[in-house]
Amino acid sequence: MTREHPTRPYRMQRRAEHQANTRQRITESAVELHGTLGPARTSLSAVAAHAGVRRSTLYRHFPDESALFDACTAHWTATNPPPDLAAWAKISDPHERLRSALRDLHAYYGRTERMLDNLFRDESIVPLVAERFAAFRGYLAAAQGALLAGRDVLGPDIPRARGAVGHAIAFSTWKSLVREHGVSDGDAVILLCALVEAASSQTARPNARRKRD
Repeated sequence: MTREHPTRPYRMQRRAEHQANTRQRITESAVELHGTLGPARTSLSAVAAHAGVRRSTLYRHFPDESALFDACTAHWTATNPPPDLAAWAKISDPHERLRSALRDLHAYYGRTERMLDNLFRDESIVPLVAERFAAFRGYLAAAQGALLAGRDVLGPDIPRARGAVGHAIAFSTWKSLVREHGVSDGDAVILLCALVEAASSQTARPNARRKRD
């Protein structure tokens, strides 16, 4: 019977740790380049160079671009989770729920602006981005539904109210108001809440206005 050399498990552990560190370094390099250059402008060679490894090493950890993109997405999402929809659902007043949601979303957009800018830009030209970014669009659709809940909106008014909420929570809306036009986050929330309230009001309907007049 032969005994295992006492240093072998130690070497195996060190090798596993080294591989895990290399994989993490490659993943973080991809996240960094996606956030600065964008996925469409980030090659696997650039990721390998940024991580300080050979392309062959990168391929040992990530056999293709899809595998690397999934690891990049998981790492970035874990570091930058979007606001919790369940927390909003606990707010019974739909007006306060909207205000809270917009404050949370605007803070999130401010933290993740560089990456979201690149993802929205590259979504239409990189199929992989479009496939993986569908999850974020699904999140926004769920947020839209959560923020419409409890509003006293009649059937014919629902599309207008839904559109107003969707516009209010969009990244592009925040970008336009806050970045392009210099509106403060606080004032942007007030403006967007007023938009949704107006769109949800029956008095906004043309027929309602004619009857009132």
